[in-house]
This record gives sequence, C-alpha cells and structure tokens, in this order.
Amino acid sequence: MFNRISILATAAAVLAGPALAAPFTVTLTDVEDRGAPLYVGVQTEEQFMKWEGVASEKLEDPAAGTHTFTFDLPEGEYSVSVWHDLNDNNHFDMAENGMPDEGWGMSNASGLRGQPTFDDVKVAVGPEGTAITETVNYPK
Repeated sequence: MFNRISILATAAAVLAGPALAAPFTVTLTDVEDRGAPLYVGVQTEEQFMKWEGVASEKLEDPAAGTHTFTFDLPEGEYSVSVWHDLNDNNHFDMAENGMPDEGWGMSNASGLRGQPTFDDVKVAVGPEGTAITETVNYPK
C-alpha cells in the first residue's frame, strides 16, 4: 500500500512540476552605435506596455549592427519591446506629435499605425521554441 501511495505522490509531483522552458530567440537588426543603453523586454498579455516582464536584457552601449538575445520561457504568447534610451535618461521620450523620440522596436509591429494591442504584436512560443527578427527604428 505504501509503495502505491508513494508512486502516485511522485507521479503527481512530476505532473505538477514547473512548465518546461523553450528558447525564444530575438534578433535585432539596424541597431545604431549611440553610446546609450538598449533594453529588450519580453512580456505576457497582462504585462504588455508596462515596466514588468517575464524576461529582459540590457546592453549598456551596444555596437552598431545586429544583436541576438535568447530567453528560456514556458510555452505561451509574448510580446517583445525594444527601447534604445538615446539620451540615457531612463525615460522613453515621445515627440510632440506622439511618435517615439528614441530608438524602438516591437514584435510584429511592421506596418502598424497607432498604438498596438497585444494581439497585434504577440508571438507564440511553442515547445520547440521560436525565433524572430525585428528592426530597431530611430527617429529621423
């Protein structure tokens, strides 16, 4: 009897264990050498457009070109937000016309007009992981 209970308890613990992580690789292109920090954040729908996220990375002074980041995440839907703090003031600055005044990028945001919704920019991460490539946009 004890062995059967022990086996059942072990099986339940394994099944209730943490979700397996899969690699979510984000490649950023067109990063400019601006001598300022670059932030990459991964967010769930509940965290979308907020400071908190499930994963993040900061490069203090990235070189111009392409940069790749890999985050190990459970299966699910996520958004990616990128911010190049050009004046290093820890604030995402906007121009008077409402356009970003700093370098920025967001998953699946190419061609979007106006403020995106989570559904506009979400990326599905499956059990094998996923990879995306996004461009960092800079004000003219």
